[in-house]
Amino acid sequence: MGNFLAGRVVAVTGAGRGIGRAVALAAAAEGAKVVVNDYGVSIEGGEPSSEVAEAVVKEIVAAGGEAVAVADDISTMAGGQRIVDTALARFGRIDGVVCVAGILRERMLFNMGEDEWDPVVATHLKGTFTVFRAASAVMRKQGSGTLIGFTSGNHQGSVAQANYSAAKGGIISLVRSAALGLHKYGVTANAVAPVARTRMSANVPMELKEIGSPEDVAALVVYLLSSRARDEGITGQVYTIAGPKIAVWAQPRELRAGYAEGAWTPERIADFLPGTVGVDPMPLLTQLEAMAQAAATQSRPNK
Repeated sequence: MGNFLAGRVVAVTGAGRGIGRAVALAAAAEGAKVVVNDYGVSIEGGEPSSEVAEAVVKEIVAAGGEAVAVADDISTMAGGQRIVDTALARFGRIDGVVCVAGILRERMLFNMGEDEWDPVVATHLKGTFTVFRAASAVMRKQGSGTLIGFTSGNHQGSVAQANYSAAKGGIISLVRSAALGLHKYGVTANAVAPVARTRMSANVPMELKEIGSPEDVAALVVYLLSSRARDEGITGQVYTIAGPKIAVWAQPRELRAGYAEGAWTPERIADFLPGTVGVDPMPLLTQLEAMAQAAATQSRPNK
């Protein structure tokens, strides 16, 4: 047992499997008391089961730690509140929340239905909000605390996961808003965009050249939950960890601007925008075009 998080109480959603489980185990190993939340559904959104959360609690207790399971659905306000209430009732405080829970419903945008959009956004984005909302009210009074949301490199866009990408982009904006709004109360907020071998990454349609393990991600999360990260003033950040690599994403900012006198018309913009303001190329679009070109070359018959 370490002491990186000694005396702290941490809640982790989606903690029954994969990265969430690794985070819960790592936090407990570093001295934290852990609320293990998992609704127990498959990544496709199947029937829930509380067994996975209970199993992780047993692992933590067997290793000498303290933990309690909560199997609530964090896409509801009551579910998010119950996680925090359980931490307070069992351990007397809440020092950090880590929102890992997520599901997938892959579909091309032009075929995506409401039944595929709503559950994904509800689990990822609203599920982060419900826990942040409940925890931040307590942390504000404590004068300390850490909120950690889980995003993805797919916040840049995705071919067949518009629902997932939209939710993950929303989480980044939620984290930055939390960092701004809670800074004066001593509360930090950050996001992690992991690249690790999990049930979800198994469905990624392209090869991931930089990829690590859930334990790599857990190490970063434990650091972000610690007083050392707080002392460094780390808040409002998005970090990727992929095996040996750790990267920080840029903050949103204007890239270029141009000014003209008089009122804008479509014609003036057509003459002005391309050459003066221009575009910011999409790396993923360039990658897709290269893949399509390579596939077309391979499909041509040899002469």
